[in-house]
Amino acid sequence: MKLLVSTCVLAASSALLAGCNSGQPASPAAPETVQARVVQSRQQLAPVNVSATGTIHAHESAVLSAQVMGHVQQVLVHEGDSVKAGQTLVLLDDASMRASVDQAQAAVKAVQGQQAAVQTQADLATSTLARYQQLQAQKSVSPQEMDEVSRRAQAASAQVEAIHAQAQAAQAQETSARTMLGYTRVRAPFAGIVTARMVDPGALASPGVPLLQVDSAGPLELQTTVDESVIANVRKGMTLPVSVDAAPGTAISGTVSEIVPAADPASHSFLVKITLPHSAQLRAGMYGTAAIPTGSHQAILVPRSAVLLRGSLNCAYVLDSNNVAQLRYVTLGSAQGSMVEVLSGISAGEQLVDDPADRDLAGKRIAASSTAVSSEARQ
Repeated sequence: MKLLVSTCVLAASSALLAGCNSGQPASPAAPETVQARVVQSRQQLAPVNVSATGTIHAHESAVLSAQVMGHVQQVLVHEGDSVKAGQTLVLLDDASMRASVDQAQAAVKAVQGQQAAVQTQADLATSTLARYQQLQAQKSVSPQEMDEVSRRAQAASAQVEAIHAQAQAAQAQETSARTMLGYTRVRAPFAGIVTARMVDPGALASPGVPLLQVDSAGPLELQTTVDESVIANVRKGMTLPVSVDAAPGTAISGTVSEIVPAADPASHSFLVKITLPHSAQLRAGMYGTAAIPTGSHQAILVPRSAVLLRGSLNCAYVLDSNNVAQLRYVTLGSAQGSMVEVLSGISAGEQLVDDPADRDLAGKRIAASSTAVSSEARQ
């Protein structure tokens, strides 16, 4: 009986103690500590840029077509082939043109034979006139005979001039025939690369119908349109940063090589050509964007390596006062070298995790590693 009472007393005491302890909050678990590089956002004067989008072209580009009608016999190049200036690219059927050249050559030879005969007669008439003039001085010929010899000499001289004109016409016809024969060979206008082939052997080539496209070798250029409100900020020879979607992360500096002086009356914009440095990543036909500076403003900059892309949203891990990382969504502006402007989501002087990769750092305490760098060091 006494054992039962003691057991009840112990149970009641334990229940009372448990009831008293249940009112106290449990101590939170300490967050996990992770080593990471830490960078700091900062506010500085940044340029205000206007983006001008355009297409990359070769400095020279030619669409080649035939100058005479004829069937294509051979196409000697393919897309991507390098060609030299004057190199034959397409051969047309030249049978009729060669026949015209042969006919013109025969006409030239015939006229040259006639010219030799007429010249001989003219020389004879001239020498006869000279002898009769001597006899006239001796009063050994009558005036009538002198007139006949003189007129024969004049007629022979006229025949020489006529046959000379016929010879020139025949030679011009031969030159024309040879020129037309040359048109049966389509040649490269300059050294470059074949970028398009629009014909195959057997096709009928006609003047104005494209056969090939050749782009000049060497550096490319970005051709973009600039609105009339911005064109005053563009000068020939100035250097502009250019970004190409097909070559992300590549720093490209282009030089303004040409500004077309007249604006497009429909869009009120000017064509600007920007020469790009040689790069194996650039190809004609790619899209590019040039940043045209129009002023400056105070901006908050962070390293681009500290910005993540989650889905279609940009975000960054920002440290609070306890160095605990919180995932925060941000709105970005223009890039400034290795830095990027933040329009909203981050204040100046805040610390961020640099290059977090795919790690989930939200709610974890960040211990700056020995390789931590500041945003100033990344400039």
